[in-house]
Amino acid sequence: MANTFAPFGFSQFSGTGSAPTYEQVVGFCAYNTAAMYFGDPVFQNANGSIYPTTPGTGILAGVFVGCKYLSVSQKRTVWSNFWGAADVASTNTVEVYYVNDPNAKFLAQVGGSSSTGLAVTDIGANVQFAYGTPNTMSGISGAYIDITVTPTTTATLPFKVVGLDTAPPGANGTEAGAYNYAIVAFNNVSTKTLSGI
Repeated sequence: MANTFAPFGFSQFSGTGSAPTYEQVVGFCAYNTAAMYFGDPVFQNANGSIYPTTPGTGILAGVFVGCKYLSVSQKRTVWSNFWGAADVASTNTVEVYYVNDPNAKFLAQVGGSSSTGLAVTDIGANVQFAYGTPNTMSGISGAYIDITVTPTTTATLPFKVVGLDTAPPGANGTEAGAYNYAIVAFNNVSTKTLSGI
């Protein structure tokens, strides 16, 4: 049975913390920052704010896992697994939660090709990601490992492949070939970078 392309972002697989927070840290984003979804890789501006941007344009801050903000429309504090890019007064900021532990590992789907996935020989290689299309109802990311960027040793790529998902057999993403699942670790994140900042 072939894998179905249904990306879900970078889902925490393991880390040094424990459920449900693992090793998430607190940051902030501006009231007008672009939308961010649970499992999106995110970056850090020079002013310290967290935001999504074009892959390959900087060092990751981590993986977005939620936020808290004072809603203008609801007149109350809202906790959410995604940031919808609105509903905060221009004088306020949004409290952002993200995982940046250099030991964290994530499960993600491979995308970008209907014929090629990651292979066992790609374990240890560095990979790029793409944002894809998020699920705006559930707030889950549509990010995936971008196979159109050849897995390689380039130190500036954000993730390193540490394994392929093979269990349970027959589940989506466990078949070899296109749209398979991989376990990745940070390769180039603000807490663990292999190149100059």
